[in-house]
Amino acid sequence: MNKTVLYASLLQQARALTETRFGPVTNAANLAALLYQNLPDINWAGFYFLDGDMLRLGPFQGKPACAEIPLGKGVCGTAVVKGETLIVPDVHAFAGHIACDAASRSEIVVPLMQNGKPRGVLDMDSPVLNRFDKEDAQFLHKIASLL
Repeated sequence: MNKTVLYASLLQQARALTETRFGPVTNAANLAALLYQNLPDINWAGFYFLDGDMLRLGPFQGKPACAEIPLGKGVCGTAVVKGETLIVPDVHAFAGHIACDAASRSEIVVPLMQNGKPRGVLDMDSPVLNRFDKEDAQFLHKIASLL
C-alpha cells in the first residue's frame, strides 16, 4: 500500500476514534496507538502537553520516554517555541537532541495548536534515517488537528 492510500485510511480511522469527544487524553491515547501500530518504521509515537514552561509526557506507544521537556530544548521544545513542524532527518545532527531511545535515528514533531497558541506536540521517532518527509508532515498535521 502506498503512503497516500495508507494515510487516507488512517485519517478516516483517526476521525472515527475522535468523533465522540471523550477528551484529549483518551483521544491522544487512541491516536498514538493507531499511528504506532500502523505506520512502518516507527519506534515511538506520542504526545507531550504544554504545562507552563514545560512539555509533560502524555499518551504514547513505545519505550519509556522523558517525563518533561523544557521549552526550547530538544526537537519537541524547539518545535513549540518556533510554532512549526520540525522534520529531523538525523537526530544525531540536531544540536540539543534529547535521546530517550538510543535506537531513534530520525524524528518529526508537529505542534498542537489551539486558537493560534501551542498546546503541546505530536512526536514520532524512527530507527531509520530520513524516515519523515513533507507528506508525513501534512498527514500528521491533520491528525494533530483532531485533538
